[in-house]
Amino acid sequence: MSDFSEELERSVTKDDQVKRSVPCGTGMHFPWLQSYIETVVIGGKKKKDFAQTTSACLSRIQEALLKHQWWRAAEYTHSYLQTLEDSDGYKRHAAPEIIWKLGSEILFYHPKSNVETFSTFAERMKNIGVMNYLKISLQHALYLLHHGMLEDADRNLSHAETWRYGEKSSSQQVLINLVQAYRGLLQYYNWLTKKKELSKLDKQDYAYGTATRSMVNRSWKTSVNIGALIKIPGVWDPFVKSYVEMLEFYGDQDAAREVLTNYAYDEKFPSNPNAHIYLYNFLKRKKAPRAELLSALKILYQIVPSHKLMLEFHTLLRKSEEEEHHKLALEVLFGVLDFAGCTRNVTAWKYLAKYLRQTLMGNHPMWVQEQWSTRKNWWPNFHFSCYWAKRDWKEDTALACEKAFVAGILLGKGCRYFRYISKQDHEVLRKKIKRMKKSVKKYSIVNPGL
Repeated sequence: MSDFSEELERSVTKDDQVKRSVPCGTGMHFPWLQSYIETVVIGGKKKKDFAQTTSACLSRIQEALLKHQWWRAAEYTHSYLQTLEDSDGYKRHAAPEIIWKLGSEILFYHPKSNVETFSTFAERMKNIGVMNYLKISLQHALYLLHHGMLEDADRNLSHAETWRYGEKSSSQQVLINLVQAYRGLLQYYNWLTKKKELSKLDKQDYAYGTATRSMVNRSWKTSVNIGALIKIPGVWDPFVKSYVEMLEFYGDQDAAREVLTNYAYDEKFPSNPNAHIYLYNFLKRKKAPRAELLSALKILYQIVPSHKLMLEFHTLLRKSEEEEHHKLALEVLFGVLDFAGCTRNVTAWKYLAKYLRQTLMGNHPMWVQEQWSTRKNWWPNFHFSCYWAKRDWKEDTALACEKAFVAGILLGKGCRYFRYISKQDHEVLRKKIKRMKKSVKKYSIVNPGL
């Protein structure tokens, strides 16, 4: 056993000891259990006290984990193993999974832990909680992947893939599919490696043909392993991306499109912005018609209106011949700038400044009024305060000029932000500020008399 395994058997340090302590069968001492243990008779009448003891122990483990006190957490967890003999059937059934989650977390961070210790613990927990065998095997494999042990992870998943216990339930089938899919990801990684090697070889070389056959074989295995999982409703982003990349590489564009379309539009799947991003990027690569691109981005807009692709969405809408799309293009820009993470996006402000001018020149002031009516009570402080005027001018003069133009259009020349920027004497930006003043005077939606 490793040093850490011996650590689990060690009693608490002298600093943790007090005069009265409770000996445990494992050789550990827990002073805090004294008040609970005195009346406990395991397997006897005092079941309530046993439950209180284990509950208190669990609380101590959680506290130690929150404070990153891995030594204390390990000691308490060793004592918590008694829950495996709990007279309450439900708690006894749940204990293996709880112990696994606690133990794996501790072993991941404990300074004396290593791969061997973690693997030993994982194998023991698989045998204790057979119903958790697949979950533990999967998490064990991910731990091995984290340490770069790809072959060991694949071997672990291979064993789990063939494991069966009792009648196969629907939940067990999902886990089996997940195990197979992770094997598929490992095969995908190997496929990528072969793909890089292939790009360096001469097509006339014998090695090129060998590498190509190896790639086809790996891609077939990956397709089989991942294909079953992504048909089950869920969020399977890394699996879908790898599967589609291989389909595209082998020229099966229709299959790739079908996978992405189902992933994005199938109502059985949960709402997932990435699904629409993947579909849009695929359609864009294939130079799909504008209507299809707009359809993909419109749903993304409804889910994540601040996404960086919204500026592309705005551009596509602006190029459309439909007036409804032109109106939506304005709404999209306002929507992007509603979010704190986009307040200093100079491109978004530049687009809004330009499109406000274009919209007002096109005699659509009501479009602007409609967007501004729901924002006039909070945008002035959110975007156009004196603080932001000074900071923007100091850090990004181009941003300050674009924002000042928008502020002037929406709030008029009396706006503090507009006044501060328009008074600045900047040799390079002097002409731009002068044009900005004229445009605001001409297009401002604010009544000059107010």
